[in-house]
Amino acid sequence: MAVRKWNEFRIPYEQAVEELKVKFKSIRREYRRKNENSPIEFVTGRVKELSSMLEKANKFNIPIERIEYELEDIAGIRIMCQFVDDIYRVVDLIRKRKDMQIMYEKDYITDVKASGYRSYHIIVKYPVNMADGVKEILAEFQIRTLAMNFWATVEHSLNYKYKHKIPEEIKDKLKGAADAAFKLDTEMLEIKDEIMDAQKLFEVKSSLVSDIMNNIFALISSGRNVEAESFQNQLNDVLSEGEVFELNALLKSTEKSLKIYK
Repeated sequence: MAVRKWNEFRIPYEQAVEELKVKFKSIRREYRRKNENSPIEFVTGRVKELSSMLEKANKFNIPIERIEYELEDIAGIRIMCQFVDDIYRVVDLIRKRKDMQIMYEKDYITDVKASGYRSYHIIVKYPVNMADGVKEILAEFQIRTLAMNFWATVEHSLNYKYKHKIPEEIKDKLKGAADAAFKLDTEMLEIKDEIMDAQKLFEVKSSLVSDIMNNIFALISSGRNVEAESFQNQLNDVLSEGEVFELNALLKSTEKSLKIYK
């Protein structure tokens, strides 16, 4: 197939990846705006390069004219989660969607690969609205924790370096690293509530400090430098202790000062 044809072939897949990234990043943003724990931490996506498509098609004896029907991961979306149970929350989100059809699922977390690879894969059929009509394409979701993703990225690099013939000694170390990464995920899940509380507290403090600084800048802009400096010194003192109620009280003081001026 000519280069031009390959470039045209990629168009619906590129569009699908961009659309799906936007949709799932929006879900993350929605959770955050509601002050709820988002099961989605990061979303990335890619379209397979031509060389990778041909290599995989050759490996599985897929004729070029059948690639779009039988090669399921030309369009790939990767969703990273903080915790293992978040993975299954994301799976449920995908199952409930009306804008795609699930073809099948592979749970490599329950059914771990011999290499140590863990991830949850979902193959979907996704309609893309093109200039000349709707084009249905296959896309693959890979849902995993940050630790699983780090391990998988390293393994992928080593497979590329050794042309899928990684020496046994390195394979053994990789398997040990995979087990250690999953142990870390399991231990983090056990203290999830404490981690989430700490993260929420950090977000609250950051928001309060941001609002206070905006008010201080507003005072400076209106020429009230003495008050601004006083509030800045109070903020510095409060930050050393880091108590939320003190930050909240300081915020109200700056708001009151601005209101009096108006």
